[in-house]
Amino acid sequence: MSATSAERTSPARWAAVVLPAVALALYTPPGVPRRSWLLLAVFVATILGLMLRPMPGGAVVLIAVSALALLGIMPITEALSGYADPVVWLPVAAFFLARAMLKTGLGRRIAFLFIRAIGHSSLGLGYALVSTDLVLASVIPSNGARTGGIVFPIATSLAEAYESRPGPTARRLGAFLMTLVYQCEVIVCAMFLTGQASNVLIAKFAKDTTGLDLSYTTWFVGAIVPGLLSLAVVGLILYRAFPPEIRHTPAARELASRELTAMGPMSRAEWTMLVVFLGVAGLWMTMGLHGMHYTAIALLAICGLLLTDVLTWDDITSERAAWDIFVWYGGLVMMAGALSRSGLTRTFAELAAGMTVGWVWFAALGALLLVYFYAHYAFASITAHATAMYIPFLVVILAAGAPPWVAVLSLAYYSNLCAGITHYGTTPGPILFGAGYVSQGTWWKLGLMASVPNILIFGLLGGLWWKLLGWW
Repeated sequence: MSATSAERTSPARWAAVVLPAVALALYTPPGVPRRSWLLLAVFVATILGLMLRPMPGGAVVLIAVSALALLGIMPITEALSGYADPVVWLPVAAFFLARAMLKTGLGRRIAFLFIRAIGHSSLGLGYALVSTDLVLASVIPSNGARTGGIVFPIATSLAEAYESRPGPTARRLGAFLMTLVYQCEVIVCAMFLTGQASNVLIAKFAKDTTGLDLSYTTWFVGAIVPGLLSLAVVGLILYRAFPPEIRHTPAARELASRELTAMGPMSRAEWTMLVVFLGVAGLWMTMGLHGMHYTAIALLAICGLLLTDVLTWDDITSERAAWDIFVWYGGLVMMAGALSRSGLTRTFAELAAGMTVGWVWFAALGALLLVYFYAHYAFASITAHATAMYIPFLVVILAAGAPPWVAVLSLAYYSNLCAGITHYGTTPGPILFGAGYVSQGTWWKLGLMASVPNILIFGLLGGLWWKLLGWW
């Protein structure tokens, strides 16, 4: 069977991935262990591979993990150790939860309930879609499944109901909905540990570097105030700067009512999914009381869905995206941990800290956060960005004297918010942009516009909120 165009290897891109890594490996700085430097070279090649995608991300990471063992950089047991980390299994379980949400129809029902309740205007309609995403994000870490599988099809149907399609009629409603959903999506991603798959990896980086436990509850409490304000402010800014031609949408509520009527009463599978959904959220919020690991809770939910026939084993084995993310997540977790233990990140921090010598900590924090945020123009995923830059920037910010919780939380939330500046910043971007309602130039302009209130709200109000909580 021949590979599809999206899966074929690209020699030119492979050259752009391998040559910089080879050049890096040819010279080892004095005082740096050779194996640590070679590990860095393989890591750089991996990040470039995830950015340039000469082949699917899972295949890139699998080759990198194999290279570490075959080149003798680390034993095979250590090279494969990332796949035993519980962090790697949470996003896998997330895809299964998302599949169950789609299969039962509970996600669509939640969306139509919101639309019926607040969808009387175009702004309310947009926020109904955002509210759906907000509810689902409390348990489902796959922002691609939430947006691509539930929110996007409904947004498209609503736009077409008002005869808004790509082209001359795009601005009637569709263009506004696509941009609002995406710019609010990155805020939702920042509000939950389960907002998107890389957040659990970011929490692991934070704990490994500082010892601070960025738990489900801590993440949410730290984000709730700045997050809700950002959702309100960004939505209003887009409504004024990029308004839809249709302001009132009574037909949307009628459409939602018809869809809910057609769906009928909740089925046994929907009730089961709802119980599992609420149970997972409750157990994650009370981890300090029962001590269960959040991945164990997610796996418990999957077992429950299998035992009640909401999911079948065929559903599990055919969830290709879940197993793809398992391969590349496990490799990245292993490499990031090995680099941290090697001391290279500390050496980088000591060198970079010289740039902010004499600065007060909040000035250094602000400057470094801006660099971190807008560096996302060079990344096509939150995972690649955070894996490459979170730990080094965290160590540098701490060296500048910033309070540990401020440094950990700021970088964690900015890792998500920065994805809004391009149409490829995180998985929902290509989905929503690919609908064709908004040009690339407009998309980027609106993304840059939305980035300003997000930076200010999470940077200033967030800092004050964390101070009120007594975290610094």
